[in-house]
Amino acid sequence: MRFDRLAWDGQLYRSKFGECIGIREPEFAGDLFDGLSRRRKMSGYSISKAELREFWDQISNPLFDSRLQTFFDMMGKSADKRITGEEVKEIIVLSASASKLPKLKEQAEEYALLIMEELDSTNQGYVSMENLEVLLLQRPGQSVSQMQRHKPLLTTLESNPLRRWYLRTHYILEDNWKRVWVMLLWLSIYTALFAWKFVQYRRHDVFQVMGYCVCVAKGSAETLKFNMALVLLPVCRNTITWIRNLTVVTRVVPLNDNLNFHKVVAIGITVGVGLHIIPHLTCNFPRLLRAADAEYAPLAHYFGETRPDNYWWFTRSTVGWTGLVMLVLMAAAFTLAMPLFRRGRLALPEPLRRLTGFNAFWYSHHCFVLVYALLIVHGQFLHLAHKWYKKSTWMYLAVPMVLYACERLMRVLRSTVLTVKIKKVEAYPGDVLVLQFFKPQRFRYKSGQYIFINCPAISKFQWHPFHITSAPQDNYLSVHIRALGDWTRELKNVFERVCQSPIEGESGLLRAENNCNGDAMSNPRTTRITTSCSSSASTSAPRP
Repeated sequence: MRFDRLAWDGQLYRSKFGECIGIREPEFAGDLFDGLSRRRKMSGYSISKAELREFWDQISNPLFDSRLQTFFDMMGKSADKRITGEEVKEIIVLSASASKLPKLKEQAEEYALLIMEELDSTNQGYVSMENLEVLLLQRPGQSVSQMQRHKPLLTTLESNPLRRWYLRTHYILEDNWKRVWVMLLWLSIYTALFAWKFVQYRRHDVFQVMGYCVCVAKGSAETLKFNMALVLLPVCRNTITWIRNLTVVTRVVPLNDNLNFHKVVAIGITVGVGLHIIPHLTCNFPRLLRAADAEYAPLAHYFGETRPDNYWWFTRSTVGWTGLVMLVLMAAAFTLAMPLFRRGRLALPEPLRRLTGFNAFWYSHHCFVLVYALLIVHGQFLHLAHKWYKKSTWMYLAVPMVLYACERLMRVLRSTVLTVKIKKVEAYPGDVLVLQFFKPQRFRYKSGQYIFINCPAISKFQWHPFHITSAPQDNYLSVHIRALGDWTRELKNVFERVCQSPIEGESGLLRAENNCNGDAMSNPRTTRITTSCSSSASTSAPRP
């Protein structure tokens, strides 16, 4: 036991407290020791084993009231249950040091002023624990939205409008410079590819008949190839986790924004599809159908000796039907991925309601396997490119598709499907469900890993990732799930149907703890989990 190894004459000294409970930051551990001692009116710089047990019971207590009390004890240096702005700043600095967040440490004073402005509305110079509890018990996002309305204090106090604009821009760039340069790089490549193909077809024979419409269509087609390849990379979780461990890369690339970048590229794909299809349908094809024989003659080796006489000729061709099928599948996937549809917020009749929600989003996105197959076929039967090296679609897609396929294969090979038995279910405000599983034998994991959960009662095919919120040394596994989409809401309903009514009278954030029938919840068709190969606590796993 660590206490026996670190204690001297039955007493554990303050300097060894952090090492004993597993906190590496000595200043943070020291403040925690002082706060816990102050609450118990203890003097001196050492504690016994019984007192350490008392300290640990409070630190490890999952109830909100206990954790809030611990946090307040650390912040308040006096016994009057009040904390000042300077004490708030000090705890922010210590937390930033313990979490290795240098930027937060540098701006600790400004954040402390914002917190005091939010809590100390009467300018008393201090706040009480009741003020802090009221703030934390507000509706999710309410307090955040209030604080977001506050501009940085330095810009508010600055009277010169140009100086205020400069400071505001400076703060934005300081916080978002990684995102800015990545977006500028992506837009530069996007523009360069479009311009390259535009100029190339400006000098092509077909320009004499179709004009600038064919330049726009082919320029956007080149950006589509690039974006269809790029959109796969942000969802390669294992690769991103590996790259995240490279300190040099994480300093300049916002890897935690991978899903946001995936959405941005998807918008670029949508723009490219529109600029590719609309000029073809409204300009290029009609001009080709109306072209005189002399104008059509240079294009005969592209479209055949006999000139196309109607739209059906283009539609029945391999390029035509593959393009239309891809358009339908991509339009469905993009539409169902929008929050209005993915969250099931539309008040639709029951038959149509089944076409929205997370299930529809999940299945439509998995149809992209067919989209990529059709895209390669589409690129091999182009009318205006006959030489193999000009059919570059497969060149763009080869590496990202192989990488993504390896990701999925690795996930299958490294995962282990285990049926679990539910130990406890807890319900929190904001539709948060906490599930505790009995830990399977020989199941090992590290802090920060996540697991995939499958509930066959909802869907046999869907596996959803959630971070493990229990410690590796606990004898159980726990996950916190917020019911946002149709899958998570249905999961909540599954457990509510087999759980007893909530217990009334719980304080703090804990509103209900449901007692479940263990036999009912251990049915293999109710819940299964599979381990994940990620070991990064900041992995941006998608939420249902």
